[in-house]
Amino acid sequence: MNKSNKMTIEEKMAMRLKEKNNKGTQKKEIINENPKNKIESKENKTKSKPEVTRKEIIKPEKVEKVCEEDLAMPAPAVCGTEPCDENCAKQKAAKEELNREILDEEWEAEKKVEEVEKKQYKILGIMFEITRKRYYFEVVDDVDYAIGDRAVVDTARGKEIGLVYMAPKMMGEESLVLPLKPVIRKATAGDNQQFETLKAEAEKANNIGKEKIKKHELPMKLVATEFTFDKSKLIFYFTAEGRIDFRNLVKELATIFKLRIELRQIGVRDEARILGSLGICGKELCCRIYINKFDSVLIKMARDQGLVINPSKISGACGRLLCCIKYEYQQYADALLKCPSMGQTVNVGNTKGRVVGINPLNEYLYVDVEGKGRMRLNLDEVSFDKKEARKQHKSKKKTPEEAAAKGLEAK
Repeated sequence: MNKSNKMTIEEKMAMRLKEKNNKGTQKKEIINENPKNKIESKENKTKSKPEVTRKEIIKPEKVEKVCEEDLAMPAPAVCGTEPCDENCAKQKAAKEELNREILDEEWEAEKKVEEVEKKQYKILGIMFEITRKRYYFEVVDDVDYAIGDRAVVDTARGKEIGLVYMAPKMMGEESLVLPLKPVIRKATAGDNQQFETLKAEAEKANNIGKEKIKKHELPMKLVATEFTFDKSKLIFYFTAEGRIDFRNLVKELATIFKLRIELRQIGVRDEARILGSLGICGKELCCRIYINKFDSVLIKMARDQGLVINPSKISGACGRLLCCIKYEYQQYADALLKCPSMGQTVNVGNTKGRVVGINPLNEYLYVDVEGKGRMRLNLDEVSFDKKEARKQHKSKKKTPEEAAAKGLEAK
Protein backbone atom coordinates (compact mmCIF):
# COMPACT_ATOMS: atom_id res chain seq x y z
CA MET A 1 0.00 0.00 0.00
CA ASN A 2 2.76 2.29 0.96
CA LYS A 3 4.59 1.57 -2.18
CA SER A 4 1.51 2.13 -4.22
CA ASN A 5 0.76 5.36 -2.37
CA LYS A 6 4.25 6.60 -2.88
CA MET A 7 4.10 6.00 -6.56
CA THR A 8 0.86 7.71 -6.88
CA ILE A 9 2.20 10.71 -5.07
CA GLU A 10 5.28 10.92 -7.28
CA GLU A 11 3.20 10.45 -10.32
CA LYS A 12 0.81 13.12 -9.15
CA MET A 13 3.68 15.55 -8.61
CA ALA A 14 5.06 14.82 -12.04
CA MET A 15 1.64 15.22 -13.61
CA ARG A 16 1.12 18.59 -11.91
CA LEU A 17 4.41 19.87 -13.16
CA LYS A 18 3.58 18.77 -16.68
CA GLU A 19 0.20 20.44 -16.47
CA LYS A 20 1.77 23.71 -15.35
CA ASN A 21 4.22 23.59 -18.20
CA ASN A 22 1.48 22.78 -20.66
CA LYS A 23 -0.68 25.67 -19.39
CA GLY A 24 2.19 28.16 -19.89
CA THR A 25 2.82 27.05 -23.43
CA GLN A 26 -0.91 27.14 -24.22
CA LYS A 27 -1.25 30.70 -22.93
CA LYS A 28 1.62 31.87 -25.12
CA GLU A 29 0.08 30.25 -28.15
CA ILE A 30 -3.32 31.79 -27.35
CA ILE A 31 -1.77 35.22 -27.04
CA ASN A 32 -0.02 34.83 -30.36
CA GLU A 33 -3.14 33.50 -32.00
CA ASN A 34 -5.30 36.35 -30.65
CA PRO A 35 -6.41 38.60 -33.61
CA LYS A 36 -6.47 41.66 -31.41
CA ASN A 37 -2.86 41.18 -30.62
CA LYS A 38 -2.16 40.74 -34.30
CA ILE A 39 -3.91 44.06 -35.09
CA GLU A 40 -2.06 45.82 -32.30
CA SER A 41 1.24 44.47 -33.53
CA LYS A 42 0.43 45.63 -37.05
CA GLU A 43 -0.50 49.09 -35.80
CA ASN A 44 2.76 49.25 -33.86
CA LYS A 45 4.62 48.27 -36.99
CA THR A 46 2.84 50.93 -39.02
CA LYS A 47 3.50 53.49 -36.32
CA SER A 48 7.13 52.66 -36.22
CA LYS A 49 7.51 52.89 -39.98
CA PRO A 50 6.34 56.53 -40.33
CA GLU A 51 8.67 57.51 -37.54
CA VAL A 52 11.52 56.07 -39.51
CA THR A 53 10.39 57.75 -42.71
CA ARG A 54 9.94 61.08 -40.90
CA LYS A 55 13.46 60.88 -39.66
CA GLU A 56 14.63 60.15 -43.17
CA ILE A 57 12.70 63.20 -44.48
CA ILE A 58 13.98 65.52 -41.76
CA LYS A 59 17.61 64.65 -42.40
CA PRO A 60 17.78 65.92 -46.01
CA GLU A 61 15.92 69.12 -45.00
CA LYS A 62 18.58 69.83 -42.39
CA VAL A 63 21.29 69.19 -44.95
CA GLU A 64 19.63 71.59 -47.40
CA LYS A 65 19.38 74.31 -44.75
CA VAL A 66 23.05 73.96 -43.93
CA CYS A 67 23.91 74.18 -47.62
CA GLU A 68 21.76 77.31 -47.98
CA GLU A 69 23.49 78.96 -45.03
CA ASP A 70 26.93 78.01 -46.30
CA LEU A 71 26.18 79.28 -49.81
CA ALA A 72 24.27 82.36 -48.54
CA MET A 73 21.33 81.49 -50.77
CA PRO A 74 18.43 83.99 -50.84
CA ALA A 75 15.16 83.11 -49.11
CA PRO A 76 13.25 80.47 -51.13
CA ALA A 77 10.22 81.81 -52.98
CA VAL A 78 6.78 80.22 -52.56
CA CYS A 79 6.55 77.79 -55.45
CA GLY A 80 3.33 75.99 -54.50
CA THR A 81 5.10 72.73 -53.75
CA GLU A 82 7.00 72.06 -50.55
CA PRO A 83 9.70 70.92 -50.67
CA CYS A 84 10.66 72.28 -54.10
CA ASP A 85 11.40 69.82 -56.86
CA GLU A 86 14.80 69.60 -58.49
CA ASN A 87 13.34 71.17 -61.63
CA CYS A 88 11.95 74.21 -59.79
CA ALA A 89 12.44 77.26 -62.03
CA LYS A 90 12.65 79.76 -59.16
CA GLN A 91 15.24 77.68 -57.36
CA LYS A 92 17.33 77.52 -60.54
CA ALA A 93 17.04 81.31 -60.98
CA ALA A 94 18.19 81.83 -57.39
CA LYS A 95 21.19 79.57 -57.97
CA GLU A 96 22.08 81.46 -61.17
CA GLU A 97 21.96 84.78 -59.30
CA LEU A 98 24.18 83.31 -56.61
CA ASN A 99 26.67 82.13 -59.22
CA ARG A 100 26.70 85.59 -60.78
CA GLU A 101 27.38 87.20 -57.42
CA ILE A 102 30.22 84.76 -56.76
CA LEU A 103 31.68 85.45 -60.22
CA ASP A 104 31.39 89.21 -59.68
CA GLU A 105 33.19 88.93 -56.35
CA GLU A 106 35.94 86.85 -57.95
CA TRP A 107 36.23 89.35 -60.80
CA GLU A 108 36.51 92.27 -58.36
CA ALA A 109 39.16 90.40 -56.39
CA GLU A 110 41.13 89.74 -59.58
CA LYS A 111 40.74 93.39 -60.56
CA LYS A 112 42.16 94.52 -57.22
CA VAL A 113 45.11 92.18 -57.69
CA GLU A 114 45.66 93.60 -61.18
CA GLU A 115 45.56 97.15 -59.81
CA VAL A 116 48.18 96.24 -57.25
CA GLU A 117 50.28 94.52 -59.88
CA LYS A 118 50.05 97.27 -62.52
CA LYS A 119 53.02 97.55 -64.77
CA GLN A 120 55.65 100.11 -63.90
CA TYR A 121 57.54 102.03 -66.58
CA LYS A 122 60.92 103.71 -66.38
CA ILE A 123 60.16 107.24 -67.58
CA LEU A 124 62.47 109.99 -68.83
CA GLY A 125 61.27 113.59 -69.22
CA ILE A 126 62.38 115.19 -72.49
CA MET A 127 61.95 118.83 -73.49
CA PHE A 128 62.38 119.99 -77.09
CA GLU A 129 64.43 123.17 -77.12
CA ILE A 130 62.64 125.05 -79.90
CA THR A 131 59.01 124.64 -78.87
CA ARG A 132 59.76 124.06 -75.14
CA LYS A 133 57.21 121.23 -75.10
CA ARG A 134 57.69 118.43 -72.55
CA TYR A 135 56.92 114.77 -73.03
CA TYR A 136 57.48 111.40 -71.33
CA PHE A 137 59.51 108.66 -73.00
CA GLU A 138 60.25 105.10 -71.91
CA VAL A 139 63.83 104.15 -71.08
CA VAL A 140 64.63 100.75 -72.61
CA ASP A 141 68.36 100.60 -71.81
CA ASP A 142 70.53 100.76 -68.68
CA VAL A 143 72.23 104.06 -69.53
CA ASP A 144 72.33 106.72 -66.80
CA TYR A 145 70.63 109.98 -67.82
CA ALA A 146 71.12 113.24 -65.92
CA ILE A 147 69.27 116.54 -66.11
CA GLY A 148 70.81 118.66 -68.86
CA ASP A 149 71.85 115.73 -71.07
CA ARG A 150 70.55 115.32 -74.58
CA ALA A 151 68.89 112.16 -75.85
CA VAL A 152 67.67 110.90 -79.21
CA VAL A 153 64.03 109.77 -79.04
CA ASP A 154 61.45 108.33 -81.38
CA THR A 155 58.50 110.64 -82.12
CA ALA A 156 55.61 110.84 -84.55
CA ARG A 157 57.82 112.99 -86.81
CA GLY A 158 60.68 110.51 -86.66
CA LYS A 159 63.94 110.76 -84.72
CA GLU A 160 64.31 113.91 -82.63
CA ILE A 161 66.86 115.16 -80.13
CA GLY A 162 65.73 116.70 -76.85
CA LEU A 163 66.98 117.94 -73.52
CA VAL A 164 66.50 115.88 -70.35
CA TYR A 165 64.56 117.94 -67.79
CA MET A 166 63.51 115.07 -65.49
CA ALA A 167 65.77 112.23 -64.33
CA PRO A 168 64.54 108.65 -64.94
CA LYS A 169 61.98 107.36 -62.45
CA MET A 170 59.41 104.56 -62.20
CA MET A 171 55.78 105.48 -62.88
CA GLY A 172 52.57 103.46 -63.03
CA GLU A 173 50.51 103.17 -66.16
CA GLU A 174 47.55 104.97 -64.51
CA SER A 175 49.48 108.26 -64.61
CA LEU A 176 50.71 107.85 -68.21
CA VAL A 177 49.26 108.06 -71.69
CA LEU A 178 50.07 104.79 -73.42
CA PRO A 179 51.69 103.73 -75.68
CA LEU A 180 54.99 105.42 -74.90
CA LYS A 181 57.69 106.16 -77.41
CA PRO A 182 61.14 104.80 -76.53
CA VAL A 183 64.41 106.59 -75.88
CA ILE A 184 66.75 105.45 -78.66
CA ARG A 185 70.07 106.46 -77.15
CA LYS A 186 71.95 109.05 -75.21
CA ALA A 187 73.17 111.81 -77.53
CA THR A 188 76.75 111.32 -78.68
CA ALA A 189 79.23 114.00 -79.63
CA GLY A 190 78.21 113.54 -83.28
CA ASP A 191 74.53 113.98 -82.39
CA ASN A 192 75.24 117.20 -80.50
CA GLN A 193 77.31 118.55 -83.38
CA GLN A 194 74.56 117.70 -85.86
CA PHE A 195 71.99 119.46 -83.67
CA GLU A 196 74.09 122.64 -83.55
CA THR A 197 74.57 122.66 -87.32
CA LEU A 198 70.81 122.21 -87.81
CA LYS A 199 70.14 125.17 -85.51
CA ALA A 200 72.50 127.36 -87.56
CA GLU A 201 70.87 126.26 -90.81
CA ALA A 202 67.41 126.88 -89.31
CA GLU A 203 68.37 130.50 -88.54
CA LYS A 204 69.36 131.03 -92.16
CA ALA A 205 66.10 129.42 -93.30
CA ASN A 206 64.24 131.78 -90.96
CA ASN A 207 65.74 134.82 -92.64
CA ILE A 208 64.86 133.46 -96.07
CA GLY A 209 61.30 132.75 -94.92
CA LYS A 210 60.83 136.33 -93.67
CA GLU A 211 61.99 137.68 -97.03
CA LYS A 212 59.56 135.46 -98.93
CA ILE A 213 56.68 136.47 -96.64
CA LYS A 214 57.37 140.13 -97.41
CA LYS A 215 57.57 139.30 -101.09
CA HIS A 216 54.12 137.63 -101.09
CA GLU A 217 52.73 140.34 -98.75
CA LEU A 218 51.15 137.87 -96.33
CA PRO A 219 49.76 139.16 -92.97
CA MET A 220 51.73 136.72 -90.86
CA LYS A 221 54.61 136.89 -88.38
CA LEU A 222 57.34 134.25 -88.56
CA VAL A 223 58.36 133.21 -85.04
CA ALA A 224 60.80 130.29 -85.36
CA THR A 225 62.12 127.70 -87.79
CA GLU A 226 63.51 124.21 -87.17
CA PHE A 227 64.70 121.14 -89.05
CA THR A 228 63.80 117.65 -87.93
CA PHE A 229 66.79 115.68 -86.64
CA ASP A 230 66.97 113.54 -89.79
CA LYS A 231 66.63 116.72 -91.91
CA SER A 232 63.61 115.37 -93.77
CA LYS A 233 61.31 118.30 -92.97
CA LEU A 234 61.59 122.07 -92.43
CA ILE A 235 58.97 123.59 -90.10
CA PHE A 236 58.02 127.30 -89.94
CA TYR A 237 56.11 128.55 -86.87
CA PHE A 238 54.07 131.72 -87.43
CA THR A 239 51.29 133.77 -85.87
CA ALA A 240 48.38 135.43 -87.65
CA GLU A 241 44.98 136.84 -86.79
CA GLY A 242 43.08 134.57 -89.14
CA ARG A 243 43.51 131.97 -91.85
CA ILE A 244 46.07 132.67 -94.56
CA ASP A 245 46.47 131.26 -98.06
CA PHE A 246 50.20 130.45 -98.18
CA ARG A 247 50.21 127.85 -100.95
CA ASN A 248 52.43 129.91 -103.25
CA LEU A 249 54.84 130.57 -100.38
CA VAL A 250 55.16 126.84 -99.65
CA LYS A 251 55.89 126.06 -103.30
CA GLU A 252 58.64 128.65 -103.46
CA LEU A 253 60.23 127.49 -100.19
CA ALA A 254 60.14 123.86 -101.37
CA THR A 255 62.02 124.76 -104.55
CA ILE A 256 64.67 126.60 -102.50
CA PHE A 257 65.32 124.01 -99.77
CA LYS A 258 64.23 120.91 -101.71
CA LEU A 259 62.61 119.49 -98.59
CA ARG A 260 59.14 118.91 -97.27
CA ILE A 261 57.90 122.29 -95.95
CA GLU A 262 55.40 122.67 -93.12
CA LEU A 263 53.92 126.01 -91.98
CA ARG A 264 52.35 125.73 -88.52
CA GLN A 265 50.20 128.49 -87.04
CA ILE A 266 50.56 129.02 -83.27
CA GLY A 267 48.97 131.30 -80.66
CA VAL A 268 50.43 134.29 -78.84
CA ARG A 269 51.08 132.22 -75.71
CA ASP A 270 53.11 129.70 -77.71
CA GLU A 271 54.96 132.61 -79.27
CA ALA A 272 55.93 133.94 -75.84
CA ARG A 273 57.07 130.48 -74.80
CA ILE A 274 59.29 130.05 -77.88
CA LEU A 275 60.83 133.53 -77.79
CA GLY A 276 61.14 133.78 -74.00
CA SER A 277 61.12 136.87 -71.80
CA LEU A 278 60.93 138.07 -68.20
CA GLY A 279 57.68 138.48 -66.30
CA ILE A 280 56.61 141.37 -64.06
CA CYS A 281 58.01 139.34 -61.13
CA GLY A 282 61.52 139.57 -62.62
CA LYS A 283 61.79 135.85 -63.36
CA GLU A 284 61.67 133.94 -66.62
CA LEU A 285 58.20 133.24 -67.95
CA CYS A 286 56.42 130.32 -66.31
CA CYS A 287 55.33 128.97 -69.71
CA ARG A 288 58.97 128.66 -70.74
CA ILE A 289 60.11 127.07 -67.47
CA TYR A 290 57.51 124.42 -66.64
CA ILE A 291 53.98 125.05 -68.03
CA ASN A 292 53.25 122.45 -70.70
CA LYS A 293 49.53 123.03 -71.27
CA PHE A 294 47.80 126.40 -71.09
CA ASP A 295 44.70 126.63 -68.90
CA SER A 296 42.03 129.28 -69.29
CA VAL A 297 42.36 132.33 -67.02
CA LEU A 298 39.27 134.48 -66.38
CA ILE A 299 38.69 138.04 -65.19
CA LYS A 300 36.60 136.60 -62.34
CA MET A 301 39.75 134.99 -60.91
CA ALA A 302 41.49 138.36 -60.71
CA ARG A 303 38.41 140.03 -59.24
CA ASP A 304 37.97 137.38 -56.51
CA GLN A 305 41.61 137.87 -55.50
CA GLY A 306 41.11 141.60 -55.11
CA LEU A 307 43.42 142.57 -57.98
CA VAL A 308 43.06 145.92 -59.73
CA ILE A 309 41.42 145.26 -63.10
CA ASN A 310 44.00 147.11 -65.16
CA PRO A 311 45.15 145.41 -68.40
CA SER A 312 48.70 146.70 -68.01
CA LYS A 313 49.00 145.11 -64.55
CA ILE A 314 47.26 141.79 -64.99
CA SER A 315 48.45 140.88 -68.51
CA GLY A 316 51.68 139.05 -69.34
CA ALA A 317 54.24 139.31 -72.12
CA CYS A 318 51.86 137.51 -74.48
CA GLY A 319 49.10 140.11 -73.97
CA ARG A 320 46.82 137.62 -72.20
CA LEU A 321 45.96 137.38 -68.51
CA LEU A 322 48.82 136.28 -66.29
CA CYS A 323 48.98 132.50 -65.85
CA CYS A 324 49.93 132.99 -62.19
CA ILE A 325 46.46 134.41 -61.46
CA LYS A 326 45.15 130.85 -61.47
CA TYR A 327 47.74 129.48 -59.02
CA GLU A 328 46.00 130.67 -55.84
CA TYR A 329 42.48 131.08 -57.17
CA GLN A 330 41.07 127.93 -55.57
CA GLN A 331 42.26 129.04 -52.13
CA TYR A 332 40.54 132.41 -52.59
CA ALA A 333 37.37 130.76 -53.92
CA ASP A 334 37.15 128.46 -50.87
CA ALA A 335 37.85 131.33 -48.46
CA LEU A 336 35.25 133.62 -50.08
CA LEU A 337 32.49 131.10 -49.36
CA LYS A 338 32.95 131.89 -45.66
CA CYS A 339 32.82 135.68 -46.17
CA PRO A 340 30.03 138.13 -47.00
CA SER A 341 30.05 139.82 -50.37
CA MET A 342 31.04 143.42 -51.05
CA GLY A 343 28.26 145.83 -50.11
CA GLN A 344 26.32 143.29 -48.06
CA THR A 345 24.75 144.36 -44.77
CA VAL A 346 26.11 142.55 -41.71
CA ASN A 347 25.32 142.59 -38.00
CA VAL A 348 28.01 143.91 -35.64
CA GLY A 349 26.68 143.32 -32.16
CA ASN A 350 23.49 145.39 -31.84
CA THR A 351 24.29 147.61 -34.85
CA LYS A 352 24.50 147.08 -38.56
CA GLY A 353 27.18 147.83 -41.11
CA ARG A 354 28.05 147.57 -44.78
CA VAL A 355 31.04 145.56 -46.04
CA VAL A 356 33.51 147.77 -47.93
CA GLY A 357 36.55 145.49 -48.00
CA ILE A 358 37.39 141.78 -47.72
CA ASN A 359 40.60 139.92 -46.98
CA PRO A 360 39.48 136.29 -47.39
CA LEU A 361 42.80 134.56 -46.68
CA ASN A 362 43.39 136.41 -43.38
CA GLU A 363 39.64 136.28 -42.56
CA TYR A 364 39.00 139.92 -41.70
CA LEU A 365 36.69 142.59 -43.12
CA TYR A 366 36.42 146.34 -43.42
CA VAL A 367 32.90 147.31 -42.34
CA ASP A 368 31.28 150.77 -42.40
CA VAL A 369 29.40 150.54 -39.07
CA GLU A 370 26.51 152.92 -38.39
CA GLY A 371 27.55 155.67 -36.00
CA LYS A 372 31.13 154.38 -35.68
CA GLY A 373 32.60 154.66 -39.15
CA ARG A 374 34.89 152.22 -40.91
CA MET A 375 36.21 149.41 -38.73
CA ARG A 376 38.43 146.42 -39.24
CA LEU A 377 36.70 143.33 -37.84
CA ASN A 378 37.48 139.65 -37.79
CA LEU A 379 35.12 137.30 -39.55
CA ASP A 380 33.88 135.76 -36.30
CA GLU A 381 32.87 139.21 -34.97
CA VAL A 382 30.10 139.70 -37.53
CA SER A 383 27.00 137.72 -38.53
CA PHE A 384 25.36 137.69 -41.96
CA ASP A 385 23.12 135.71 -44.29
CA LYS A 386 25.39 133.13 -45.94
CA LYS A 387 22.87 132.16 -48.63
CA GLU A 388 22.54 135.76 -49.76
CA ALA A 389 26.33 136.13 -49.77
CA ARG A 390 26.77 133.11 -52.04
CA LYS A 391 24.12 134.37 -54.44
CA GLN A 392 25.83 137.74 -54.67
CA HIS A 393 29.23 136.09 -55.20
CA LYS A 394 27.85 134.11 -58.14
CA SER A 395 25.69 136.83 -59.71
CA LYS A 396 28.11 139.71 -59.38
CA LYS A 397 28.04 141.89 -62.49
CA LYS A 398 31.15 142.95 -64.35
CA THR A 399 32.44 146.45 -63.91
CA PRO A 400 33.27 148.62 -66.97
CA GLU A 401 36.97 147.89 -66.41
CA GLU A 402 36.28 144.17 -66.47
CA ALA A 403 34.25 144.48 -69.64
CA ALA A 404 37.09 146.44 -71.28
CA ALA A 405 39.60 143.76 -70.26
CA LYS A 406 37.46 140.90 -71.54
CA GLY A 407 39.77 140.35 -74.52
CA LEU A 408 42.59 139.37 -72.18
CA GLU A 409 40.88 136.11 -71.24
CA ALA A 410 42.56 133.00 -72.60
CA LYS A 411 40.35 130.63 -74.53
